[in-house]
Amino acid sequence: MNVMPAEPLTCAPARENADIALQGQPESLLGTATTWPQLAILSAFWVYVMLSNVLYARSMSASLDPMGSAHFFASWQARVLQHLFLYPILIGCVRASFRIGWRPAWRIWPIQILLAVIFAALAMPLLVVSETLIGDPDHHDISMSMSSILHDSKFPMWVASTTNFLLAYGFGLALIIGYALVQRFRDSELRLAALGRAWSSARLSALRMQLSPHTLFNLLHTIRGQIIWDPPAAQSMIVQLADLLRRLLAAGEREYSELSCELQFARLYLELQQKRFADRLAIVLPDIETLPSAWVPSLILQPLIENAVVHGLARHDGAVEIRIETGTAADQLVLRIVNSIAPDCVAAPDGIGSRNVRERLALHFGDRASFAAGPNQLDQWVAELRLPWLHERPQTRPGSN
Repeated sequence: MNVMPAEPLTCAPARENADIALQGQPESLLGTATTWPQLAILSAFWVYVMLSNVLYARSMSASLDPMGSAHFFASWQARVLQHLFLYPILIGCVRASFRIGWRPAWRIWPIQILLAVIFAALAMPLLVVSETLIGDPDHHDISMSMSSILHDSKFPMWVASTTNFLLAYGFGLALIIGYALVQRFRDSELRLAALGRAWSSARLSALRMQLSPHTLFNLLHTIRGQIIWDPPAAQSMIVQLADLLRRLLAAGEREYSELSCELQFARLYLELQQKRFADRLAIVLPDIETLPSAWVPSLILQPLIENAVVHGLARHDGAVEIRIETGTAADQLVLRIVNSIAPDCVAAPDGIGSRNVRERLALHFGDRASFAAGPNQLDQWVAELRLPWLHERPQTRPGSN
């Protein structure tokens, strides 16, 4: 008699879309060869099935025949040999199951069920073979034993054995499917994380390179006008513009820059604008030597100083002063861009530059950084950034410089 307790196995959970792993693509799960982790899981499960079967048979035999004189169950040696014979068949059926896939269900599921039934139906005959090989006294003639399975009282035992091993096969297959789906889900999460990092890096690069084409056009137009009236000044502006663009490209390739480098870029940009509006624009910048040692997102000040020039000079013909201030507060770095505005200037909604800064701060620091901009009581527009004080260059994302 061949009986095994059907204990439920808990399979690893899978997400809603994880069933795409069961499309019949061999490389997606077990592949063309069973992978070692999956083989180890299946082997451990089969050892558990074998031990459960042997222990259950021994306990039932002891309860039915305490003296051990009757022969109700096959010996433990025969059962171990039976499971050893079934093991390569189990591996072959599981591999075949993954090779043929699961869809379309109307055509594939009958084949899957047939595989399971074939495996389970072989359990009783292989037990007979095992008993014959170890010399069990009740099974000397293997041909007679096989015939008795189909024609006498052993047929119900064969059906019971087939049902029992059918459940074992189903649990084993479900265990491997669960493991494969978890692996698939983990790999998908890793790919999504890599894509997210790449997308964030590309997005930051685009934001860093966002220098207004209108500004470049105006600078080139100013240089063109200076070529006739003041060639040396035009040459100087061309050199400064080339240096500005070179720094812009260099900064666009890295996520963080030293604060001193950011101020040098701001100085180049503002000096070019000052030559364009020589009679209206004054700039006040902090001394490079007195700056705190800090790292900031590359070109984080560029949209704000561009806004200061454009909006500071708009709507009035008076002089405009643009001032950049730096400071520290606890573990925060404070950067402030202040520019004169017309007395009747009203606060406007965030433009592209302000949204650029907010978005970059959110991508870099989340809630640890803040940005605020608006007029004060002195007819000035103040744009203030508060961000973590980074004393050393942070680790950059993969693929960034």
